[in-house]
Amino acid sequence: MAEQNVDGPVGAGTGTAAESAAAVDPAVGTAAVTGTAVGSRPVAVTIGRCPEPVHDVAVYAFPGMAPFELGVVVEVFGLARPELIGLLAAPWYGLKVCADRPGTPLDAVGGFALTARHGLDELAAADTVVVPGVPNVFGGVGAPPGRQAGDVSPALVEALRTAHGRGARIVSICSGAFALAAAGLLDGRKATTHWRYAELLQQRYPAVRVDPDVLYVDNGDVLTSAGSAAGIDLCLHLVRRDHGAKVANTVARRFVVAPHRDGGQAQLVEAAVRPVEAEDDGIARSMQWALDHLSSPLAVSQLARAARMSDRSYLRHFTARNGTSPMRWVVTQRIAASLALLESPEGTVEEIAAAVGFENAAAFRHHFGRVMRTSPTAYRRSFGRGVA
Repeated sequence: MAEQNVDGPVGAGTGTAAESAAAVDPAVGTAAVTGTAVGSRPVAVTIGRCPEPVHDVAVYAFPGMAPFELGVVVEVFGLARPELIGLLAAPWYGLKVCADRPGTPLDAVGGFALTARHGLDELAAADTVVVPGVPNVFGGVGAPPGRQAGDVSPALVEALRTAHGRGARIVSICSGAFALAAAGLLDGRKATTHWRYAELLQQRYPAVRVDPDVLYVDNGDVLTSAGSAAGIDLCLHLVRRDHGAKVANTVARRFVVAPHRDGGQAQLVEAAVRPVEAEDDGIARSMQWALDHLSSPLAVSQLARAARMSDRSYLRHFTARNGTSPMRWVVTQRIAASLALLESPEGTVEEIAAAVGFENAAAFRHHFGRVMRTSPTAYRRSFGRGVA
């Protein structure tokens, strides 16, 4: 079984074992992945260097983890990103993979092991803490020794409380919400998790207001997301909060994903696999028409007409395909279109509201606050180029 050491701000590259041995000097913030090659010779891959200062991100690793969610966090916060040179007005991220017992191989789903170099003391000291899951939510094979199904590491719970108490941002993906709930960080708050776990999370932690239908929930200091791909959406949302839309869009482009999906969008869109039908073509046509006319007043009847469908049929097919209503989707697109305008010094908030199709600045501020968790003025102050 191959063993991986993952740590630090990462990029990509290859080198000899000697080169990597020189590259893992912790003083320069680098790390190495090791494995086996033909003839059992060790293979070392140098994975990056991070500029100072950094915003420290710590991600929790545990036995039996599925690697996808962990990989999402590494991809967003760990890669070296030369494409962002000249775009950053705030420190980029430095990543540490942390575990209850650093240096101990952690078996992962898929038949490999990962060794985290950092412990929970460093997780508790990070600026942002991400819990991408917890082991054995339902029970059965894989329960950690001495713990029952659904139990969360007491050491992790304590580290989360410590981190939150000192002002760190706490984030969960998928079943990681169980750890946040066990630490009491979700009491009285709205939260989400993978739809398979939502009912169980509510049963175990009745003080949490579980919403099983959304992609992610942003409570400011505590954020939760659904499983798998929703973790990408939440991580990009964090980048957008910290660095603005242009940087987040650049990261998304390298990730080859959509730059923004509203956190309130449905997790699960029930649809059978089928050939593309006329209704699907009509929905796509109507969405493109709406994007071409964002600055104009839009109504469901207009979108339905562009799709050549009745209003009722259009609403049904649009929601089934996109997991949200047509007008909520339109609002999200208008907010997305406004970000680049707010980052420019040109135009007042009132002018930008009109340019992206809001009836007035008050409506723009209301919807912007719901989607972005801040005001247009505050966003411009944080991310505007040449804006005092």
